[in-house]
Amino acid sequence: MPLPWTLHGDGKDIDAGAVVAPGERLSWPRTVGIGSQHVVAMFGATFLVPILTDFPPSTTLLFSGIGTVLFLVITRNRLPSYLGSSFAFIAPITAATAAQGRGSALFGIVVVGILLAAVGIIVQLVGARWIDVLMPPVVAGSIVALIGLNLAPVAKANFSEAPVTAIITLLAVIVTTVFFKGILGRLSIFIGVVVGYLAAVAFGQVDFSAVSQAAWLGLPDFTGPANPLSDPRVWGVLPAFLPVVLVLVAENVGHIKGVAQLTDPSVNQLTGRALFADGAATVLAGFGGGSGTTTYGENIGVMAATKVYSTAAYWVAGAAAISLGLSPKVGAVINTIPAGVLGGVTTALYGLIGIIGVKIWLDNSVDFTRPTNQFTAATALVIGIADFTLTAGGLTFTGIALGSIAAISIYHLMSAIGRRRGTDPAR
Repeated sequence: MPLPWTLHGDGKDIDAGAVVAPGERLSWPRTVGIGSQHVVAMFGATFLVPILTDFPPSTTLLFSGIGTVLFLVITRNRLPSYLGSSFAFIAPITAATAAQGRGSALFGIVVVGILLAAVGIIVQLVGARWIDVLMPPVVAGSIVALIGLNLAPVAKANFSEAPVTAIITLLAVIVTTVFFKGILGRLSIFIGVVVGYLAAVAFGQVDFSAVSQAAWLGLPDFTGPANPLSDPRVWGVLPAFLPVVLVLVAENVGHIKGVAQLTDPSVNQLTGRALFADGAATVLAGFGGGSGTTTYGENIGVMAATKVYSTAAYWVAGAAAISLGLSPKVGAVINTIPAGVLGGVTTALYGLIGIIGVKIWLDNSVDFTRPTNQFTAATALVIGIADFTLTAGGLTFTGIALGSIAAISIYHLMSAIGRRRGTDPAR
């Protein structure tokens, strides 16, 4: 069977003003090199999620690679994307693990994946217009913003463990972002972690004992989700996880639109398949002990910098992630990252998640002179940041769930009344 990619030009250079399309590739040595850049781009963010949620890093890396390969297969090798760990899962995983253990968090991840896959099937059948109706930009931006800002206390707790190391890490992230151009500037989180880690080593804050004992090759730790039939309490974690579905939908749709704009508008027709693929990858990760996945903006940055949108590079990246996941020593090294480093990087990172929500408002010119938009965003943000909690029966709704519900409910309620009364017409 012939390989599915055609050679772009001579395979060495990219034609002036052109891009290497998803169905094209450069020479294999160059493709491997670009695929390696994608691994570096995803690595900093992907390993941070298991570190922050106390999940096995090797397991998460393994399922990240497997999920990427699965995504490429389901989207018929036409949509370039890397599936890395989603930051939207951090808050609900942290809460669920603290309350009922890792198994309950994995159950939440599996349910999110199933729902996301179901959304993908619906989109494939009827289109994606209903998503825009349910979550207009003011709602989507509010939900994304409150998820990031809800995590601020976690960043503060880690920062307080080793303030000097945290400050060094944070400064490294900030300076790297503006000092370097191109791909290095986009890897500021990763470089900041490396600089902070070296400082932590110098301060004697890193324990390498587990690294020396870990094998170079071996299977990672696999953990299954809790069984809701034998332990009905795990249903109580779902309210915190359900808003993540909305975030993953928004992230995937945004990723596809970005790729389509730079390559081929017909890529938009793959939206349903992409959502289903990400859902399937998330279910698989949840059943094995890894974190949920999403399409990665970091890797869009690599494509924009290199002008190479070839899916061949992502097969390379997926294979490399699988290989890293099969090295317990890599996981052991990642696990040595101390709290001070995490505090420094997450102070910026969690804030950036919040700013992504603000960017959604700006990119879509959300009119904040309109009372409906004002109350939608204001109420949702306060509920999410303050982490309001409501217990109803056996279910506990935390700030993320309540804030997301508030954003959707307030917007549609005020819009309906405003249109009927003529007091706040949509515009």
